[in-house]
Amino acid sequence: MQTLQKLSKRLYYLPSYQKTDRPILAAIVGNDQTLFIDAGNSSSHARLFKEQLASQQVFGDIVAITHWHWDHVFGLSEMDMPSIANSMTFDNIKVLQKYSWENQALDERVQKGIEIPFCADAIKLELGRNREVNLPDPTIIFDKQLKLNLGGVTCMIEHVGGDHSPDSNILYIPEEKALFLGDCLYANMYAEKWHYTIENMSMLLEKIESYDANFYFLSHHAAPLTKDEFSSFAFLLKTSALLTKKHKGKREAIAVDISKEFGLELTDDVAEVIGYFVNGYV
Repeated sequence: MQTLQKLSKRLYYLPSYQKTDRPILAAIVGNDQTLFIDAGNSSSHARLFKEQLASQQVFGDIVAITHWHWDHVFGLSEMDMPSIANSMTFDNIKVLQKYSWENQALDERVQKGIEIPFCADAIKLELGRNREVNLPDPTIIFDKQLKLNLGGVTCMIEHVGGDHSPDSNILYIPEEKALFLGDCLYANMYAEKWHYTIENMSMLLEKIESYDANFYFLSHHAAPLTKDEFSSFAFLLKTSALLTKKHKGKREAIAVDISKEFGLELTDDVAEVIGYFVNGYV
């Protein structure tokens, strides 16, 4: 079972769970209101989060959605509170509301390229046989930025986009120096080949690094990254992007340089990042 973690008196999070693609869920506790970050990938996921918070006498008032993908929104109804989304996320949720999630409908969307096997398999595993998904409309809609005053603690929500999903938001809690990145630094999965693009990644990292943070939450990492850990990850992304451009997408040359010139061991994770940039190189 996932177990709630307390990072500070203001910040709680439920770790991700890879088997059924559950992302990190978080709570920011203000003097006046408590903000939840993401709604979870099912009613069960949302309920687990709320129950564990309730044991700490923490109760949510509003939930912010990082982007439209199923694993971040299927728990919205169970959350049973006002929600925040940007206008692109709102539009995508309206599309999701029309879908059936039964096997036949899911498999047909996979065949048409609307859905991907990875997500279809995780949906079947997480939701089991009873897949009645009730997706309410988000309540508060914004375009670029939104600032919340929760009482003693604030949250800046900014639409940043990226390869993974063009509607991606990041959320910054300055009093905690915590930055929630959602899935924005992950690859585009809704493509023939999962990929990064150099331009999108460069713009995204520049924006992220403009925030003064000590903790970086990536939704499908088990725990937040420290400043040093995030710097190492960002260095890998920047270096891979640079070498992809230098070697015009030639994987072998990139791998040689990343080891020789930058001293990065060619682990499976490094090879995966290189592969994503190669796949997205035009």
